[in-house]
Amino acid sequence: MVIFKRKITPLDLVVFLMLAAAGLYLSYRVKVGLHYNWNWGVLPQFLFRYDPEAARWVPNLLMQGFFNTVRLSIWGTLLASLIGLLMGLCRVSHSLFYRLMGRSYVEICRNLPPLVLIFIFYYFVSDQIMPILGVEDFVRGSSPATQALLAFLLAPPDLIAPFLSALITLAIFEGAYITEIVRAGIQSIERGQWEAGRALGMGRWQLMRHVILPQAMRRILPPLGGQFISTIKDSAIVSVISIQELTFQGMELMSATFMTFEVWITVTLLYLLLTLTCSLALARLETVLHRRER
Repeated sequence: MVIFKRKITPLDLVVFLMLAAAGLYLSYRVKVGLHYNWNWGVLPQFLFRYDPEAARWVPNLLMQGFFNTVRLSIWGTLLASLIGLLMGLCRVSHSLFYRLMGRSYVEICRNLPPLVLIFIFYYFVSDQIMPILGVEDFVRGSSPATQALLAFLLAPPDLIAPFLSALITLAIFEGAYITEIVRAGIQSIERGQWEAGRALGMGRWQLMRHVILPQAMRRILPPLGGQFISTIKDSAIVSVISIQELTFQGMELMSATFMTFEVWITVTLLYLLLTLTCSLALARLETVLHRRER
């Protein structure tokens, strides 16, 4: 492991002074030229509010959006990982048809604007797939306990169909990137591992299951964690289809209160709370995997 010397050089001081000067100038412009009435005092009530009927504090608009973003990101990454695993196996298949299918999926999703894909997939899924699955009828006919569980894991009963549509849309989009992570992980396994498996008489899928994938997963996990952070950020795009995640709630609150900077600074901090926490966990995971490989 390379050990870097912790020493502050004159160039570091110059860069620090330049950044400090830029920060002071920015503060001056905000104070003198912005002509904005800051009102941080009313913002906490949009994070949590006291519910007299429940006699407890409950999440308000911004925190509801925050939790919806967490749900979208977790379930979206899990579903995208399943799609990415299947398409990744197609990408390394011996079958030309499967390789073309996997390649077409990746190229279409990666070479079109995400906003266009979101609109196409969302309206197709919500208009064609959800009625066939009968999600709304299932939720309406389920017991109160089941509805409460679904509300905790996914979304309130009246919003579950659009939530699932957005979730599937996000998973299809993110799955293209995970497909390439899986393909790269499998192809990074040394040729000798493949040859050793074949020498033992293993078929291709036995070899993949017992030899290649267990080793590839250790290399796939760190970039997969990075893709989870990317999914958190990309989940903001479903705000254009009125899914009540953090960005959508921020836009609604800004329109109602005109507290532009307070709302968006708070939204920024909430996103940073999520992504930085995941980054620290990812760094820890990489350290553990590196120690196990030694």
